[in-house]
Amino acid sequence: MNTTTTHPSTTTTGPVSLRTALLLDAAVTGANGLAYLAGAVVLDSLLGPTTGHLLLVGAFLSACAVILATIGSRRPIPGGWAMFAADFNIAWAVGSVALVTFGWLDLTTTGQVWTLLQAAVVATFAALQLLALRAEVRTAG
Repeated sequence: MNTTTTHPSTTTTGPVSLRTALLLDAAVTGANGLAYLAGAVVLDSLLGPTTGHLLLVGAFLSACAVILATIGSRRPIPGGWAMFAADFNIAWAVGSVALVTFGWLDLTTTGQVWTLLQAAVVATFAALQLLALRAEVRTAG
């Protein structure tokens, strides 16, 4: 479903607006971060990384969620920050694949699958954000 509105930070001919892409990213990232924080003791044996590592990742993701929500709630959305969010998502997805490929952490098979699934979700958010940014440039230009 395509949406079209008149506000530059929400105009898109893609599947979602930039605001929606950023706020969905914030929600999923925040939920993931909180899950790591709350369940690190259980998730360490399931996924492979130590409890300490999962707590660090959970705290980092929670902070990222706050930043994404802040960017996505601005009127207008700052294009440079939105681009940074998309670029960061791409780097996170590539890093996640590299983490599994090169065995940088002692991930279980479940941990490897989980990491690759997360990489796919993060790459999807990056694609949605980039499509929405491109639509804004076309609309503004």
